[in-house]
Formats: sequence, structure tokens, C-alpha cells
Amino acid sequence: MKRRLNWLAVPTAIASTLAIATVAHSNPVQTPLTSPITVTGSSGGGQQSQCGFIANAPSQVIVVNEPTPLRFRLEGQGQPTLWITGPVNRCVMSDGYSNGAIELPGVWEQGTYSVYVGDLNQESHPYTLSITQEN
Repeated sequence: MKRRLNWLAVPTAIASTLAIATVAHSNPVQTPLTSPITVTGSSGGGQQSQCGFIANAPSQVIVVNEPTPLRFRLEGQGQPTLWITGPVNRCVMSDGYSNGAIELPGVWEQGTYSVYVGDLNQESHPYTLSITQEN
């Protein structure tokens, strides 16, 4: 019986590792969105930008196929920033009143956008980013 339990632990560990890797290296998503996109990770990184310190790779890439109303919502700790680069560049920084929450609604032009979750103090904190399409 003990052997069987040990054997079951291996597939469980592999599946857990793959699930974590999928979150860390998200594939680009395209509009129209069939459901909200949720990305979790750690904010910040070693690269200094006009929008705080960010990672070398974006947290998410989104391809907008035609002008689309999207809402980006970030919840994190520390002093998170949300930097979206592409045909339209936007940088939003949290303030002392938002408790680490950032919300950015708007109509996004056609193109490919890279979404970075940074931190003003070059710290790393857990975050949740959601992207929803509004009607």
C-alpha cells in the first residue's frame, strides 16, 4: 500500500508544477475574450522603467483584434504599478488610498499589448490581475 501512495505523489507533483509554470508564463490572449482572464504572480523586478521596477518579461500579452472595451484590475501589496505597452501606453501607480488596488477601464485600439506588474520600491509582492471585456 505504501508503494502505491508514493507512486501517486509523482503525478500530483508534476501536475502542480505544470499548473504553476502555466501561470508564470501565460500565453497571449486575443479579443474578444470569452471569459475574464486572471493572472497571479509576484510584482516588481530588476528592470527600472518609467512605471517602477518591472520584470524582463510581461505578466500577460493581449492581442486586441479591433477596438475593444477592456477593464484591467490589479490587486497587490506594497506599491504596485500597472504598465501596459503597445499602440497606446499607460502607466498607473497605486496611491496611499487604494490599498494596492489599480483599476484601468477603457477602449483599447487594435494591436498587441504587453502588461507588466511592477513595484515602485523594487520589492516583490503577490498580486492578482484580472482582465475583463466590457459590453
